[in-house]
Amino acid sequence: MSQHSSIPLKGAPGSPYTRKMMAVMRYRRMPLRLIVSQRGDHGSFPKPKVELLPTFYLPNAQGQIEAVTDSTPIIRRFEREVQGRSVIPADPALRFLDELIEDYGDEWLTKAMFHYRWHYAQDIDKSGTILPLWRGITAPPAQAAEMKKAFADRQISRLRYVGSSPATAQLIEDSYVRFLDIFERHLHQHPFWLGARPGSSDFAVYGQLTQLAHFDPTPAALTLARAPRVYAWVFLADDLSGLEPPEPGWVDAAALPATVMDLLREIGRCYVPVMLANLKALKEGASEVRADLEGQAWTQQPFPYQGKCVQWLRESYAALPAADAARVREWLGATGCLPLLGL
Repeated sequence: MSQHSSIPLKGAPGSPYTRKMMAVMRYRRMPLRLIVSQRGDHGSFPKPKVELLPTFYLPNAQGQIEAVTDSTPIIRRFEREVQGRSVIPADPALRFLDELIEDYGDEWLTKAMFHYRWHYAQDIDKSGTILPLWRGITAPPAQAAEMKKAFADRQISRLRYVGSSPATAQLIEDSYVRFLDIFERHLHQHPFWLGARPGSSDFAVYGQLTQLAHFDPTPAALTLARAPRVYAWVFLADDLSGLEPPEPGWVDAAALPATVMDLLREIGRCYVPVMLANLKALKEGASEVRADLEGQAWTQQPFPYQGKCVQWLRESYAALPAADAARVREWLGATGCLPLLGL
C-alpha cells in the first residue's frame, strides 16, 4: 500500500466505527477518500460479504481490490504496511491492554451508544431524522418521512442484539456513567488512555463518543454536564494529524495509572461477564444469552462476532512472552478480567 495513495472507504458520520477509522487515518496522516452512499451501493467497488460500516476497498495478496470491514484487523494491517506514528504500543503487555480496552470500546460502549440512540424519544426522533438524510440529502419531504420511519423501526428492532431493554436500561446507563467518571479523572493527568500518544483503544473509545457525547441528545447532555474534559477530548481526538507524539510516549508499564486500573475493574464488572455468557450460549447453541450483572438479569440474543472477539483476545494473550503474560495477569488479577482469558 502506498502511503501517498488515497484509500477509499464507504462510511457514514453516524457510524462510530467509520469515525474511529477516519481518526486513525488522520492521526497517521494516511490520505482517505470517504464515500457516503446508499445502502447496497458500492459503485465500481466489490460488495462485502456483510454490509458493515466502514467498508474499505483494499488490495488482497493477489493485488485484486476486495471489500474489508473489520476495524481492529484493518488497524493492524495499516501498522504493517505504513510506517510511522504507530497506534500500537511496542511493549507486549501494554499492547495487550490496548487491545483489551479497544475491544471494550468496540463491543461494550457501543451498547450504550445503541441504547441511548434508540431508547429515548428525543434521541429516536433526531437519529431517525438525520441519519437517513446523510445518505440522501435531497430526498423530498414525503420520502424523507418514509426513510425516517423505516430506519428507526429497523434499528429499534435490533436492540435485542445489544441487550438493551427496559430491564437492562439502568445497567447500561450506570456503566456509561462510571466510564465517564473514570475517563474524566484520567484526563486530569493523561491525554490518552496509555500515555501521551493515542493507541487503538483511544480511537475505539473516540468512535463511540462521537455519538454518545456529541450527537445523541440524552447522553450528550449527560456527558457535557458530568464530564466536560471528556466532551472536549472528543473534539481534540477527531483530528490528531498535528500532534507530534513523544517517544516512546506510552505510560510506564511498571506503574500503570490508577485510573487505568479503575477502567480495568469497570471492564471486569460488566463487559467480561456478558462476553463470557455470550460465548457460553454460542458453544451450547442456546437461543438466549443470560448473565448476572449487579444482581440483575441480563439477556440478549447470541452474537457470534463477540465470540470471535474473546477468542482473538485469548490468542493475543497466549502469544505473549512469559514475563509479559505474568505482568498482564498481575494487572488483571483483582479486576474480574482474568476469566475472559480462560484463567
